Amino acid sequence: MPNPKRKHSKQRRDKRRTHYKATAPTVATCSNCGASVRYHRVCPECGFYRGKPVIEKKATA
Repeated sequence: MPNPKRKHSKQRRDKRRTHYKATAPTVATCSNCGASVRYHRVCPECGFYRGKPVIEKKATA
């Protein structure tokens, strides 16, 4: 398999990587407690998903 004859410049390398960027996750509010929740995930505060209890959360006393 052939190897590169010359080193690619930093500019050429960075041109290829222009589309690598982080995107912010979409966040919704929980319909039960109003906390911020990522889409399609159970609420970490109350354990509800789409208005139904999914996880039993322990009461903090």
